[in-house]
Order: sequence, then C-alpha cells, then structure tokens
Amino acid sequence: MAKQIQKIRGMNDFLPEETTKWQQVENLIRQVVAAYGYSEIRTPIIESTSLFKRSIGEVTDIVEKEMYTFDDRDGDSLTLRPEGTASCVRAGNQHGLIYNQEQRLWYMGPMFRYERPQKGRYRQFHQFGCEVFGLNGPDIDAEVIILTARLWKTFGIADKVKLELNSLGSNEARAVYREKLVEYLKAHEEMLDEDSKRRLESNPLRVLDSKDKDVQAALENAPKLIDYLDDESREHLDGLCKLLDGAGIKYEINHKLVRGLDYYNRTVFEWVTKDLGSQGTVCAGGRYDGLVEQLGGRPTPAVGFAMGMERMVLLLDALGRLHQSDAVADIYVLGSGEQAAVVANQLAEQVRDKLPRLRVMNHRGGGNFKKQFKRADKSGAQVALIVGEDEVSNEQVTIKYLRTGTEQVTISQEQLIDYLSEYFV
Repeated sequence: MAKQIQKIRGMNDFLPEETTKWQQVENLIRQVVAAYGYSEIRTPIIESTSLFKRSIGEVTDIVEKEMYTFDDRDGDSLTLRPEGTASCVRAGNQHGLIYNQEQRLWYMGPMFRYERPQKGRYRQFHQFGCEVFGLNGPDIDAEVIILTARLWKTFGIADKVKLELNSLGSNEARAVYREKLVEYLKAHEEMLDEDSKRRLESNPLRVLDSKDKDVQAALENAPKLIDYLDDESREHLDGLCKLLDGAGIKYEINHKLVRGLDYYNRTVFEWVTKDLGSQGTVCAGGRYDGLVEQLGGRPTPAVGFAMGMERMVLLLDALGRLHQSDAVADIYVLGSGEQAAVVANQLAEQVRDKLPRLRVMNHRGGGNFKKQFKRADKSGAQVALIVGEDEVSNEQVTIKYLRTGTEQVTISQEQLIDYLSEYFV
C-alpha cells in the first residue's frame, strides 16, 4: 500500500461538521456588510512580492520572516498574500476604482504566513476585511467601527469584546515622537529583549506592542504618542470619539496600541477579548491615507479593518453561539422499483424547482425500504417522501415524518409542493 500523503503543517482541512459552523459565521457577515452598502471584491491569493514589501514594510516581521515567497518559471518573485489590504489597493489602482471615487469594499478568503502554528493561528488562515477609499473624515472611521460593533451584536458576543483606540498621528508628528521614544528606550536598553533591541533601529513603535513583561515595565514612563499628535490628528481623534460616544460604543484609549504594518496613520483600533487566552485580538484596523499613493495611485484617504475567521469561529463556538447540525437534508426521497425510481427523481426535481431553500436528497444504491429508511434517518431529514408501486399507480406520494410521532399521510403528487410549503414554513 502506498504511503498516505498528509496535509502541510499549519494548513488545516475543514471537515463537514466544521464547515457548517463557518457557513453560519460567513452568512451573518454577509448580512451585516450588505446592510451598510459594502460591495465584495475578490483578489488573487498570489501577488508580486514587491506589493507587500512596499506596503507592509521591509523591516516588519511579516516581510522579514513570515511570507511564502518563491520565483516562478519566468524568474518573477511571487508571494502568497499575507494580508488583504495591499491586494485590495493594488486591484483598485489597476482597475480605476479609487481615484476621485468613493468605494466601500469587503473581502473574505485565505491568507498565508509562515509562523509557529497554535490554536487560532495557522500558516493558512482566513480573514474577513473591509476597506473604504475616498473619505477622510472621522465619520467613516466611526462607521467601520460601528459596523464591527454590529457584527458582535449579530454574533451575540457584544459583552465579550472591548474596543481599544489610539491615533498614530501624521507621518511628521510620528517622526518627532519616534526620536523621543528611541531616546527613552536607549536609556532603558538593559530592560529590552533582543527582539525589541532589533526593532529599536528598524521600527521602534513596534516595541510598544511587545508582550515581554520587562519591556512593558520599561515602557511605563515612556513618552506617549498622543502627546505629540499634530492638531489635525487630534481633532480627528476627538471627532471620532464624539461619534462613538453618540453611537453608544464604549472604548478605551490605549496609548501603546500600534499596528504591525507600516502603512497606518491616525486612527488605529483593536477589538480584544479575554475568552481566547493569549490570542486576544479578534479584529483590528485603522486609517492608511498614504498607501494608495505608495502603491502607484493618486493620493487617496483610506480606512479599513480585518478579522481573523479562525479566532472568531473559535470564540463563537466556545461561547455556544454556533449550532451544529448533522442534518444534510430536509427531505429524503425513497423509491422501490424501476418506475418508482423515475417518479422519485421527478418529484425531487419538482421540489428543488419550487422550493429551492429546502435540501432534498435522493436515495441511491438500491436496497429494500429498511435499508433506505436507515439512510434517511442518518441524513437528518425531517420527512421522507416514499414512492412505491401503489404510489406510482395512483399518482400519489406518501410522506413519513422522521423526527416526530405524527402519522404518515398519502397525498396526490399534485398536492406535494403546497403541502411541503406549509410544513416547512
């Protein structure tokens, strides 16, 4: 026997009992984004490596350590996308969707990063995200946050997540703050871990995001970015806070909150939870006004967020918000005899034509009624449609209730659609 091939480490199969949970989450997401007038965009999972180097930043962990990058047969460097925003901007620039326009877009799909697999974090993972282009006021920042708040309400977890907010200011203000932060950190360098020392030269703001306890202790008296904000950024943050207050959305200003990607400016936010252990962030985003121009487009304001699907499914499942159904059908169609099989097929297709929301499974593989009813029961169907010789002769169908004690009935085939419509209201 040939050796079985196994899945790649950190890249998961989702079996039928799991995909039903994912579908519930995905369907709720689609309902919410549709309610806000957002349109779906789908981009390739492979892009030019330069796209992510230019957008994410060459001195970030993603570009330095985590990207799946390879040369194709023409010698071009390609990368499996590690995040969705850069691809969204590239597509918008390439197809003329962004300049002098207002776009509200959403996407959902797989991303890839080479890191140590752990619960809720895999090498192939899935993200849902929204990106808005062409609007520069705090009102659109508020909208994307309000949209995420509605997601939590729809999921039934509004009391399980907390919003943290900060402003990174303008590039100029951040440059001034960077100098002050580096000066402070160098004076406390003995408390920094090796990763923070490396970031001190390449991306010092990421030190604020360190999980190391000694580093966090060193940061207690560090200068705060909010004290170096330019006037426009301060007004923008104040305007956003007023809008969130008016919407009844609670938040906490977190002076250490930065994003791991270089393209963010002004507003940054995270939704965090204590119900997932160390993987506490379930959604994060912010404003990135310079990225469109950085990737070859005209200057365009932009804001967005992304949500890790694995973490969200884990959280919802742990809190009992997802129901698992083993049923693969609502109706199971049985038949005995050659002509009965023909009629059973016809009836099943009629139901699928007239009542497309119902799942109809035909029995296949022959066997007596006892065997067929075992299959019907295993399918989880609510009712079975039985077609035997008598039903064929009399143009009837017998309906047997598989989950209740209701007595079976026999009706004419013409009545079937109306009967099922009333039963499956």
